[in-house]
Amino acid sequence: MASGIFVGLSTIDLIYTVDEFPAANAKAVARTQAVLAGGPATNAAITFSHLGGDATLVSPAGRHPLVALLKDELQGYRVEHIDLTPESDEPPAVSSVWVNGRGERSVVSLNATQIEIPTPQVDPSNLEKARILMVDGHSMSACQAWAEAARTRRVPVVFDGGSWKPGTERLLRSVDIAICSADFRPPDCRDEATTIAYLRSAGVQHLAITHGANPIRVVAGSFTGTVEVPLIEVVDTTGAGDIFHGAFCYFACGGCEFVDALREASKVAAESCRFHGTRGWIQTGSKPQT
Repeated sequence: MASGIFVGLSTIDLIYTVDEFPAANAKAVARTQAVLAGGPATNAAITFSHLGGDATLVSPAGRHPLVALLKDELQGYRVEHIDLTPESDEPPAVSSVWVNGRGERSVVSLNATQIEIPTPQVDPSNLEKARILMVDGHSMSACQAWAEAARTRRVPVVFDGGSWKPGTERLLRSVDIAICSADFRPPDCRDEATTIAYLRSAGVQHLAITHGANPIRVVAGSFTGTVEVPLIEVVDTTGAGDIFHGAFCYFACGGCEFVDALREASKVAAESCRFHGTRGWIQTGSKPQT
């Protein structure tokens, strides 16, 4: 069984579907609501497990009553959890997500900006069976420590590049594969071309830049090209990038070459956008044609 470790953020997501986003000082009545565990690493780990992998999530949680929701959901999806803040009584990060009738979303969250992470300690035994490790850049000190430990054991490290964060420069030293959004910009990089040049100079061997429903730009060794994304009727894009990363890790563990793993992952992410929330595609039993 493919074994993957996912390091970064866990949140509690409150996801509402509305006809339109409310104007200033206005109220809106939601058509649906969902309360779910969220965060890039968390959604990726759940996706990896759902597809058939053995997933471990490394993230802050603690002992606050809200954390029970996170732990129950991880258990339900057979995701092992290593808690970075087991003694914390602070509430977890909570995200409020609004999705309108066109599938567009608006998100407000603290992420991990106010969570104190103790100096991370990596138990080498946790990496013995790992075939891939993904970091999302949240809880940066933990991402750095786990990525460096994985690099010394020749476990491929995948970076989910949603945005540049303090400490990313050091993290990239241990990254083999970077899958970034079109909004990702290192310091002084003005466009996609300079971003790619920066990542290549940082030692990243394989990289991809996603553009939502548009083709994925791929640079791997001497190869430069694109991967088409399936066209679907979008209901909700919430968590699609996280799902994409988890699926990529699963297919990469399964022996797919880089471009093929990106292509298969795009099918899974696209399928998830046909349903509400981050779990709708799982709960309905939907499976993309891979």
